[in-house]
Amino acid sequence: MRTIDLNADLGEGMGDDEAILAVVTSASIACGGHAGDSASMALAARRCREAGVALGAHPSYPDREDFGRRRLGIPADALRADLLRQVRDLAAAAERVGVGLTHLKAHGALYNLAMVDDDAAHLVLQVAADALERALPVYALPGSRVASLAAEHGIAVVPEAFADRAATAAGTLVPRSEPGAVITDPAAVRERMGHLDARARTVCVHGDTPAALDLARAARRGLLDAGFTLAPATPGAGRGE
Repeated sequence: MRTIDLNADLGEGMGDDEAILAVVTSASIACGGHAGDSASMALAARRCREAGVALGAHPSYPDREDFGRRRLGIPADALRADLLRQVRDLAAAAERVGVGLTHLKAHGALYNLAMVDDDAAHLVLQVAADALERALPVYALPGSRVASLAAEHGIAVVPEAFADRAATAAGTLVPRSEPGAVITDPAAVRERMGHLDARARTVCVHGDTPAALDLARAARRGLLDAGFTLAPATPGAGRGE
């Protein structure tokens, strides 16, 4: 029986985060780039602790206007400093409620760029290595540039699949602007869980997707139907099944 993690991107000010945390085994929390502030980070950290869900950072381009979904022409040093601040702010909020960060997952345009671009991949990996006293494992698409370059930075990679996003033949995510890129049918999500990339160790449901709670429940049911055991992919608090 294979163990897999079910994760959600949360703390973004939309959807029913508390209910979703009862379904997933890890969460990546917005930390001030595309969404989130000190109050939302503290609330998310407390809820993760209470739910027994592993808590990760979800940094992004500092872009609230477009929710972190467009590439910004920020100098690399400035972007690195902002990403470090985001992760450290979440870590401080988590520490105040007695939990630690277990992973890092870039958000939106930064995630997509880091999957295919060496400079962006190195940047994300540097942040994962340097933000805290210990390196944070990074969630990334299998076969991506992040996955290929991670060893250079001493970073562990957790290969990620997506429950509610379509993928291209090359394994990247279909742009949201294209038809069918976002999957909103719970039955389709449940069926997809039986056909995951064999390399995947975590499966993502976006907290801002319409009917995210229904999709998370469908993904969980589909994973269990496929014979998976659910547990966090990274060390730390979690709830297995």
